[in-house]
Amino acid sequence: MTQSTTFKFSAVPGFFLQDEPTTDPATFDYAASNFGLIVREDNSLHTQWQNFTQEIQKLNALGGESVCYKVLFLGRHGEGVHNVAEVRYGTKKWDTDQSYVKEYWSLLDGDEYGSWVDAHLTPVGKAQAQTAYDTWATQIQNGIPYPQSYYVSPLHRTCETAQITFQGLDMPLTRQFRPLIKELLRETLGEHTCDRRSKASEIKADFPEYQFEAGFSEDDLLWDPKIRETDEDRDARLTEFLNDIFATDDNIFLSLTAHSGAITSILNIVGHRAFRLQTGAVIPVVVQAERK
Repeated sequence: MTQSTTFKFSAVPGFFLQDEPTTDPATFDYAASNFGLIVREDNSLHTQWQNFTQEIQKLNALGGESVCYKVLFLGRHGEGVHNVAEVRYGTKKWDTDQSYVKEYWSLLDGDEYGSWVDAHLTPVGKAQAQTAYDTWATQIQNGIPYPQSYYVSPLHRTCETAQITFQGLDMPLTRQFRPLIKELLRETLGEHTCDRRSKASEIKADFPEYQFEAGFSEDDLLWDPKIRETDEDRDARLTEFLNDIFATDDNIFLSLTAHSGAITSILNIVGHRAFRLQTGAVIPVVVQAERK
């Protein structure tokens, strides 16, 4: 991708319940709702997912050379040990010390219960990823389009979530789970030790089947112990990520396993309504990209 390859992104509503203002993120259950796919009356022999796939293909056929459409399945990692720690101490003591001036527990490497550096999944988090696996397995039988590309944040909790979610699913050889680790898909950068990634060699040892994007460094060059990334800077980083994958990936159906902050930015960039995901949850979004 060159710097000149940029797009104007916009969410295309009307396909998923999460697009609707009446759908409450706090209570919505993606697993019980076919990922939120809106059921449409149809007299054909096709499944709802097959009709959806045809609609996306039609959009791309009509888009011409300057406009394309992709479906992003945005998955948040399952519950991590850092999520439990924040609940244990409360958000104020997690994010600020008692003088409410600077971060406190989030700056430490852990407590008597263990480390949260590059936080790992809890048993609950693993079960949430298993729910995602079961949901995908069911929807594959219903004709859901298989992911054609898999992108994963380099943090351990996202790598493990993606592994549990997709490894072993009954997919054709051309759709097998071969994830690509993307540095820019990370959680909000800086200060919080749970968001400091491991060395590339350590990630490779834990997830040997994963591939690294070109130029992926051995050490974490993005995380700064003294500076927390702003929402605006995070949006800029995720915009760069979206420009990258839309410019270099010709596939239409993409899986992105990431974090609350990263997904919040992606939804904001494409103009989707705010929709905070519970740990382990998934939101599909149809995105139009118009080349600038």
